[in-house]
Amino acid sequence: MSEATGYRRELGLFSATMIVAGSMVGSGIFIVSADIMRQVHTGPMLMLTWLLAGLFTICATLSYGELTGMIPKAGGLYVFLREGYGPLMGFLYGWCCFLVIESGAIAAVGVGAGKYLGALIPAVDDARWIGPHATLPVQHLPFGMDLGPYHFGLTGARLTGIGVICAIALLNTYGVKLGAWIQNTFTVTKLAALAALVILGLLLSPKTAPTVAASAGPITFGGVLTILLVAQVGAFFSCDGWNFVGNVAPEIKNPKRNLPLALLIGPAAVVALYLLANLAYLKVLGPGGIAGAAEDRVGAATLGALFGPTGSTLMAGAILISMIGYVNGASFTSARVYQAMGADGLFGGGAERINRHGVPAVSLWMQAGWACLLTLTGTFEQLVDFTEFAQLLFVVATIFAVILLRRKRPELERPYKVWGYPLVPLIYVLGSGSILVLLLRFKPSFTWPGLLLALIGVPVYYWRRRKN
Repeated sequence: MSEATGYRRELGLFSATMIVAGSMVGSGIFIVSADIMRQVHTGPMLMLTWLLAGLFTICATLSYGELTGMIPKAGGLYVFLREGYGPLMGFLYGWCCFLVIESGAIAAVGVGAGKYLGALIPAVDDARWIGPHATLPVQHLPFGMDLGPYHFGLTGARLTGIGVICAIALLNTYGVKLGAWIQNTFTVTKLAALAALVILGLLLSPKTAPTVAASAGPITFGGVLTILLVAQVGAFFSCDGWNFVGNVAPEIKNPKRNLPLALLIGPAAVVALYLLANLAYLKVLGPGGIAGAAEDRVGAATLGALFGPTGSTLMAGAILISMIGYVNGASFTSARVYQAMGADGLFGGGAERINRHGVPAVSLWMQAGWACLLTLTGTFEQLVDFTEFAQLLFVVATIFAVILLRRKRPELERPYKVWGYPLVPLIYVLGSGSILVLLLRFKPSFTWPGLLLALIGVPVYYWRRRKN
């Protein structure tokens, strides 16, 4: 057992690293380069965008390693925000995490898996309704925000997503070792698929010449910097997920050593693969081909340019595997956040309980149930987009907590201290903080909903405290 919590230390360094890498690699790397290219226009700017995202990510994970080694408790960001800023800040993260950030991401990726399954089994799609359905028209709100339209009902893709979510929840109730085995299998498979895409793209010649997009024309240094920072949103989304491993800290063997190592090895390998993948996209498709990829599926377009329709089908299979792996990693790690909140009296319904297999099964099923309901709205991707700003804000606050806790809690043992302190955490805080400011300025519909959702959690927090 881990301390007296009921968790079991059954995850080694390899499993911890696979949680980090597997949670980072979802569908983003195969898609978001198209949107980034439409913003930055040229190949060098695309590579610089991904390089900058990689630099920020490595600075964040190195800093996060100090927190995980210092406070190896279940809950990850919830625990570190609670320790750094107080219980309200921790609750607001968990509140947003359950309502939309992670539950919505699980729903979105689960149904996305259903859509990619449709490339292999045409009968599975998101166009034909199964049973009754209803539509809520788009709602126009202040700050240029639009909600909806919402299409409530069940389709083949949504039913597949529900099946994936429930199957993952069920399997993970039987112990963290089984969940880790599933994660390891899917992560190794999708890393191998991404590596194969890189090798084939760099070594083989496409059937048609890559296309060059028209340049946006000369711009100032300040303009370049602004474009690079705003374009980080997609790259950040693709690099997200490294913090999941902190949620399962009590289940990792020798966490004071293995957690910081996993947070170094996993992100470094993923960032390197991301950079090489974008080089392959540029070689095969060119800037114009990346920007104009059908439905932004750059990975599928790359293999399609090399092997025709067979390549696109292979990529659909690889992305399907990648998505199921993400659902597993997000599901079994995020459930530990709600268990930690339940133990603090801030999450009801028995979320604090740990079953005889050492797993917070109640939290797993609460999260799965809510994610399944979100799949029926049809616009869960919009909900996830609305909370990406809040998610980044919480992560920035967590990394700044490294500096705060050095001052507030100097007596805590720090088996690993972040290299280059305080420069490394400050690079991430200042860089990501600049992105937050620019998003408030240039994408108000992307930012204010997440802030409003967090603010709604304030009275809920005080209600829970009064109730307890």
